[in-house]
Amino acid sequence: MAKRVFILGGTGFMGRVLVAALLGRDARVTVLTRNGTGARAKLGEAVGRAGGEAIEFVEGDPNLAGDWQARLSGCDAVINLAGQSVAGQRWSARYKQMIHDSRVETTRYLVEGLAALDADQRPSLLVSASGIDYYPFDVDLGAALPVDEDDDVDESAPSGSTFLARVCRNWEAEAEAAKKLDMRVVLMRTGVVLGASEGGPLDKIVTPFRLFAGGRIGRGRQWFSWIHLADAVDAYLFALDRSELAGPVNLVAPNPVRAGEFARALGKAMGRPAWLPVPEFALKAAVGEFAEYLVHGRRAVPAALLRCGFEFSFATLDRALEDIFAR
Repeated sequence: MAKRVFILGGTGFMGRVLVAALLGRDARVTVLTRNGTGARAKLGEAVGRAGGEAIEFVEGDPNLAGDWQARLSGCDAVINLAGQSVAGQRWSARYKQMIHDSRVETTRYLVEGLAALDADQRPSLLVSASGIDYYPFDVDLGAALPVDEDDDVDESAPSGSTFLARVCRNWEAEAEAAKKLDMRVVLMRTGVVLGASEGGPLDKIVTPFRLFAGGRIGRGRQWFSWIHLADAVDAYLFALDRSELAGPVNLVAPNPVRAGEFARALGKAMGRPAWLPVPEFALKAAVGEFAEYLVHGRRAVPAALLRCGFEFSFATLDRALEDIFAR
């Protein structure tokens, strides 16, 4: 088990829960942050339980080289969750560049920092986030191979040609450079992470349902590959412990659903109807290019995790939503 873990993105939606889980395993955690005071406040409950001694905050900009890179020394593992939200605002050319650089450039500086360390002080493991947007949509004509919308998409599937597919491809290439340093590299291709914590995808999804105006997005036939936050965090811990897990890992539940089914299940869990569909043209008017990622999908499955014996606590959507909305 990794005793010292360096984490980028530790104050985000998943990062906060993962830091708490690491501290709960008696790991010492170093969090890279631009604002140490703000990070300490966001992680206040976890810091309090750990007594403050097991967590350290290092101030630095992960998009730039800096003194923070030397603080990687002596850690057992690095977890990279850094990345600008893809749904944070309407995509302009500038915002797309931010999405790209916050992932690709950050990972490049991370690996450069690792390369500069003495071999005996270098972490042996890098677990880096990625996304299932790596894969093509069923309509992605630029993909290397044709894709049927009902095909299982495991980690051997080819890359797509969309903007986010290119981001994921470049992101992973920077992370995989750490293999030249004799490090094990795990690439977490993440689906939609569902959880009650503030800042997650459900924050925006549930709003129309609360107003009794929820429903399917687009045709509702597109696949929705999801995972409960608790399982996502457990999978990161699993990656720290299982040396046989390496390379791409689909961080999704074993039972993807279609978007229409997701809307119905969400409405049921919230005690709200799911009767008002959102047409594709309305989405495009509202969010622009990002609409393509809402009206198309792929049936991603967690083949690598299952092969290594990972057990999901929330394998079905109904069970996951029941847990989330019972809180």
